[in-house]
Amino acid sequence: MSENLRPRLSALEAAWVIARRDFVAVLFSRAFLFFLLGPLFPVIVGALAGSIGGEVQREAVSIEVGLALSESETTAMMAASGQLARQLGSAMPSLRPVPEAARNPDFDARAFMEARRGNYAAIMTGSLESPTLVGTGNQIRRWQGPLGLIADNALAAEPANYPAIKAEVVVTSAASERTSRIQTAQIAQMLLFLLTMLLAGMVLSNLVEEKANKIIEILAAAIPMDAVFMGKLFAMLAVSFVGIAVWGTAAWALWAAGGDAITQVTGFDPARLPAPAVGWPLFAILGVIYFAMAYLLLGALFLTIGSMASSVREVQTLSMPVTMVQLMVFFLAAYTIKQPGSGLELAAIAFPLSSPFAMLARAAMEPDLWTHAAALLWQGIAVLLIVKGGSLLFRKRVMKSGGAGRDPARKGARLNA
Repeated sequence: MSENLRPRLSALEAAWVIARRDFVAVLFSRAFLFFLLGPLFPVIVGALAGSIGGEVQREAVSIEVGLALSESETTAMMAASGQLARQLGSAMPSLRPVPEAARNPDFDARAFMEARRGNYAAIMTGSLESPTLVGTGNQIRRWQGPLGLIADNALAAEPANYPAIKAEVVVTSAASERTSRIQTAQIAQMLLFLLTMLLAGMVLSNLVEEKANKIIEILAAAIPMDAVFMGKLFAMLAVSFVGIAVWGTAAWALWAAGGDAITQVTGFDPARLPAPAVGWPLFAILGVIYFAMAYLLLGALFLTIGSMASSVREVQTLSMPVTMVQLMVFFLAAYTIKQPGSGLELAAIAFPLSSPFAMLARAAMEPDLWTHAAALLWQGIAVLLIVKGGSLLFRKRVMKSGGAGRDPARKGARLNA
C-alpha cells in the first residue's frame, strides 16, 4: 500500500486500539490470574490467624480479681462492686472469691500466684481496712484504683447514694461529627493508597516487556507515542478495575460468611463507619474517580520511567525514588486531614500526586462539591502533561538511539505495505 493510500488513525482511535489490545492481552494471561490470587492468600491466612489468636487471647487473659478475705468482707466487696458496676460499667473488675483461701486459713496468695495456679489477674488479701493486692506490676497498676474505690464503698456504714443524672441527648455535635468523619477520611485514604501502589506496577512491567521484544518501537513508528502511552494507561486502569471487582467480591463473600467473627477479632464494623460529609453514594463515586486519577498520575510516571529503562533491574532502580516520593505525598495528604483550609492542605491539593488523596479526605470532611470539579480538572491536565513529556522523552532519547528508530516513517511504510 502506498504512503498516500495508507489509512491514518486519529490519536483517540490509536489510543483505543492500544487500550483494547493491552486489556485483552493482560486480562487473559496466566500471570494476571496469579496476580489476582496473590493478595487473597495473605488476607485469608491473616483472617484465620486473627480469629484463632483472638479466641486464644480471650480464653487466656482474665480480668477476674480473686478475693482472699473473710466471708463477711468478701460479701461486702461483692455487693459494693455490683453497685458500682451499674455506674462505671466495664471500668470495674470482675470479683470472685478464691476457694483455696476459704479452705485454708494459712493461704499464701503470693505463693499461689507464683505457682501459676488459678486464672486470676490479681488477688486481694488482708482486710478492707488494710488490703494487699498480689499480682504483676501491670495488673496492680490497672486494678489498684478501682479496688480501692470498691473497698471504700464496702467499708461505708450505709450504701452510697449516687445522684441520678438527667440526660438530654442531641443527634450530633460539631466536635463529634468532625472527629467521626476523620476516621472515614483516614480509612479511605489508606485504601486508595494501597490499591494504587499495588496495581500501578503493572504498567511498568508491561512496557518493559514490550521494549525487550522491540514491539514498542514498531508501535511508535506507526502511532503517535502519546497515543500509545494513553492507550496503555487506560488499558491497565481497566484491568485494575477488574482486579478490584474480584477482590471486592471475595471480601464481600468473606464478610458474609463470618462478619460477626471478623468484627469481634478486628473491632472494625463497616456498618458503624461514620458517614462522609457528601453522603455515601457520592463519596463512593468520588472514590472511584480519585482512584482512577491517582492511578493515571502514578502510571504516567511509571510509563515514563519504563520507557527510559533498558532492563528490569534498571526499572526497579529508577522506580524506587518515585515509590518513596509517593509514600511521602501520602503522608502529607494524611497529615493535612486535621488542618482543613491550611496552606499545607492547599499545597497537597495542588501537587498532582497527592491531590487525589487530599481531595478524597476533603469529600469525607466537607460537603462542598465545586472544589472537586476544579481538582479533577487540574489532575486531568497533569496526566496529559506527564504523558506528553514522557512520550517526548521516549522519542528523543530512545527512538533516536537505534537504526530502526532513526526513520520511523520508512518503517511504518514497510509495515503497511
